[in-house]
Order: sequence, then C-alpha cells, then structure tokens
Amino acid sequence: MPAPLTFVDSTPDLPATADVVVIGGGIVGSFTAYYLAKRGLKVALVEKGRIGGEQSSRNWGWCRQQNRDARELPMATKALDLWEQFAADTGEDTGFSRCGLLYLSDNEAEIAGWARWRDFARTAGVTTHMLSSAEATERGRFSNKAWKGGVFSPTDGTADPSRAAPAVARAIMALGGTVHQQCAVRGLETEGGRLSAVVTEQGVIRTKIAVLSAGAWASSFCYQYGIRFPQATIRQTVMSVGPGEEIFPPAMHSDFISITRRGDGGYTLSISGSGKVDPTPQFLRFSTQFLPMFLRRWRKLSPGGLEGVQSGHENVRRWKLDRPTPMERMRILDPTPDAATVKRTHARALEMMPRLRERAVTGAWAGYVDSTPDGVPGIGEMASLPGFVLASGFSGHGFGIGPGAGHLIADVVSGAEPIVDPKPYHPDRFEQSSWGKVAEF
Repeated sequence: MPAPLTFVDSTPDLPATADVVVIGGGIVGSFTAYYLAKRGLKVALVEKGRIGGEQSSRNWGWCRQQNRDARELPMATKALDLWEQFAADTGEDTGFSRCGLLYLSDNEAEIAGWARWRDFARTAGVTTHMLSSAEATERGRFSNKAWKGGVFSPTDGTADPSRAAPAVARAIMALGGTVHQQCAVRGLETEGGRLSAVVTEQGVIRTKIAVLSAGAWASSFCYQYGIRFPQATIRQTVMSVGPGEEIFPPAMHSDFISITRRGDGGYTLSISGSGKVDPTPQFLRFSTQFLPMFLRRWRKLSPGGLEGVQSGHENVRRWKLDRPTPMERMRILDPTPDAATVKRTHARALEMMPRLRERAVTGAWAGYVDSTPDGVPGIGEMASLPGFVLASGFSGHGFGIGPGAGHLIADVVSGAEPIVDPKPYHPDRFEQSSWGKVAEF
C-alpha cells in the first residue's frame, strides 16, 4: 500500500521559461525550489507523480544530528534550525518538533561507538547525552527490560513525512513558483554544450539551469547524458500501528526495533538497516563500488527479486524525448512490502513493548532508498554538462536534512555564499576512487 500522503494542487499551466527547473518533488527538490523562489527566481518544480510520493513519505521522519557522518553533520545542524524557520516564515505545518531522539542498546561496542561520536560532536557544538545502564533503563521503561546504555539527543527531532513535502510545495506557489505533478521530465536539450531546456511530457521549459533531485531515478537519468553516478537502491519495509495512550517515546532506536510517533498519534515500526537488494543492470554496473557497504551490512541486507527490474528506475538503456519514458510507466515507486519483514517487525515490537497489542496494525509499505557508496549525497554542477546540477543519493538521510540540502543547492545555483561547504558533497569524488570513501566521523 502507499504510505499516507497529503494531497497538494498543481499549477494549471507549464511555463514556457524558468530561471531554474527542479526535477523531482521529494523533500530535497521541494526545499530547493522553495529557497530559490524566496530569492525571487522564477522556479518550476516538476514531478512525474505526486509531491512527496516516493521515499519522502515512506521514511521514519527523523531529523537528526546524532551519528551523522562528519561531512553531513554541518548540513544536519543547519537543517534543524531551517525546519523551525520554515514554519515561522510560512505558517505551514510540517509536523516538525525537537522531541529528542532516544537510542537504547545492549551492545557494548555500539555504546562505545556512540561515546566516540559524542566526543567528536562536542567539537562541532552538538549536544548528546550518554546514558548509563540505570538511565537507559529508566528512559526505556516502556520496554519492560534492562538496558546496558544509550544516548539521548535532546535537540534532534522528527517531522511528518505525510505532510512535509506538500507543505513546502504550497509555500513555493505562495511565493510565485510553479508546481507540476503528473508531469515526467523526459530529458534535456543543450545549445553550445550547455543546458538550454528541460523537455517534459507536457511541453518544453526553456531554462539555463536544471536541478536533478530524482532520488532512486537519478542515476539512470544521468546515464542518458554520459554522466556516471554510482547509486544503488535498497528496498526497505516499514509498518504502522494506530493511535492510543502516549506511553511510548516520540522516537526510539534500538538494534532490535525502532519506533516513531506519527502525526495521527500512531507509530511507525521498523527494523533499522534491514532491506532487500533487488538485482538490476544498474546494480551490477556499480556493484564493485558498493561492495564495502554491503560487506558492512551483510547481516541486515538480503537478496531481493525482480521488482527492481520491473519498476524501471535502474534502467541502463537510452530513452527518446518524443516517446514515453520509464518514469511515465511508473509514476510512483510503490514496491510491495516484504511480508516476512512485516511479520518479524511486528513480532519484535510486541516482544519489546507488549502494550502495542492494544493497537491495531494500520498499514505497511516499502520504498527504495537511493544510496551512494559512501552514504553521503552527491550535490554539485556537472562539469560535462554546464547548467545541470545533481542533488541525489541521500542514502536514507534526505528527509531530515532536506531544508539544509535545499538551501545549499539554492546557494550553489544562485551563486550565494553557501550555508555549508559544498565541496565534500560534489559527485566528482566518485571518479577519484573506484571504492569511494567509507563514511566516518
């Protein structure tokens, strides 16, 4: 089933021209268009399906600094402030709250790793509290078990995946930008070696700048223009239960089960890091670069099936601008939830939190997480195609850092002083080494 998602209206007519066209209406693309519109630029946000319809509505909703890669932490910190500022500036409700994030563990090596990250985070001005066994057990009393330790990050929080991207889209239109749903981008046109137009199924938009924030579709789109962007998608499954008495924390992670309170008072339940790897031509093409990541996560990842091939998002064939593309055949990636994962997730949740038996199961859904070899997004203008800016590969972190990423991309596009250093994110790093750089702090 699809994840819950708020509907947002589209702009009736496609513009003939724009200063910037943003391709992809997830949280990153939406915030990019919003910050460009705030600067007075004529921006068009173009989405093949619905705003927020793919991974931006299928994630946990966490907006965290805790355990971020050193390269991503500055953006994550900025993003938290921008979530709050967006609500104050627009009056739109994304469901954002600095509710704090709780981590519980019985693994001493994991706890030691969190402590090392805490020491690093202090140098970046980030507060995180290590919890003793007694403190973790007290905070985790809802689980009716003792814990060896944990972490509480008080300034982190959550937003509502069902509301966030649509709220940003409404804000874009209020600023004079345009939003176009059910409108697939088929490709690009160039003049003199530089981008000159974006070709959609509904017509052509003349522009000198296009931002590709297409999530799981980004690598196959880049392939059309000879741009090699290593990306693999992991199919992850989550489930939800309905509302009830608030006896559980807003957001809790453990290796056994993780829970997040939803906007309707229910909870999303998931097993962190678990997922299916669907073999596709694109997966095989980049498999050597992803080998280190797969080796680190081999206990939680398992082989998938043919759903990735059938979805068409990892296509390594050329398509034509005057014919329907894979994006028109698959408007929204809505993969089938893995039944075994749903069953295991619910069983684990009930084992740890027996009072969840009082709550009805309300749904289960899956999504494709677009990952890079080092777990850090690719953001930057491509030298081989001036005017074409890539902003994809957020590796499951895109929702939480969406406002920070959108602001940075708008800075890069408009030539403004960047909110954070953009160099660590540039996709050309993947050309420097066939293995990429393993995430670290």
